[in-house]
Amino acid sequence: QVQLVESGGGLVQAGGSLRLSCAASGRTFSSYSMGWFRQAPKKEREIVAAISPSGLTSYYADFAKGRFTISRDNAKNMVSLQIRSLKPEDTAVYYCAANSLSLAATMDQYEFWGQGTQVTVSS
Repeated sequence: QVQLVESGGGLVQAGGSLRLSCAASGRTFSSYSMGWFRQAPKKEREIVAAISPSGLTSYYADFAKGRFTISRDNAKNMVSLQIRSLKPEDTAVYYCAANSLSLAATMDQYEFWGQGTQVTVSS
């Protein structure tokens, strides 16, 4: 069982940066692949990025390449998402999720989810 709590969201102007964090409970955090997803109003939830248990392998959605960076600190049970050059279309609720199987890019492969943190980008 893994419990996830996101933080770091907020209101930011276009062009700014944010660092989202996800704190995980449990002693087996380092065995889980972690993912960040987002869901904009009236849109389906989509993958942003994912990272392997060791942190050596990562995956980015096409829109995330170049502006988003996923990282993890297994000693602190934390996974982070750095977002640069924010755009209004990045406005969404951002969720972190844990997957005990493998690095994955689809929602149905993730077993545990946080409650999400709102990111709002003003133009």
